[in-house]
Amino acid sequence: MVVQKGKDLLLKIADGGSYVTVAGLRSKKLAFNAETVDVTDADSAGRWRELLAGAGVQRASISGSGLFRDEASDALVRAAFFTGSILSWAVILPDFGTVSGPFQVTSLDYSGEHSGELKFEIALESAGELVFGAAA
Repeated sequence: MVVQKGKDLLLKIADGGSYVTVAGLRSKKLAFNAETVDVTDADSAGRWRELLAGAGVQRASISGSGLFRDEASDALVRAAFFTGSILSWAVILPDFGTVSGPFQVTSLDYSGEHSGELKFEIALESAGELVFGAAA
């Protein structure tokens, strides 16, 4: 993957049969994590721990901050948080691919200065199996 513009990383939320870009995000982050299962015992060689391959739970986290630019994405994100819904989301990584699947909004923060714009921060956690589609 070659150098890309950060603004080209997009976060999208499902709206019926299509995805709507969550407008106004200035910073975005997608993180993958996997728990480890330590199987080290008295028979393990040396002092190095041993892990059980494929046994840990995998998860993905999405976070972002910015300002809402349109009423459609604002309403979808707000509704997802207040109803506790698990919806389909997609993260577009240019020249890499798309990661999509069920996520739940776990944090939605609003902030603003007296003489500035209203900002928001959002955090999502994966809630099921994710699908990766390589860029064409």
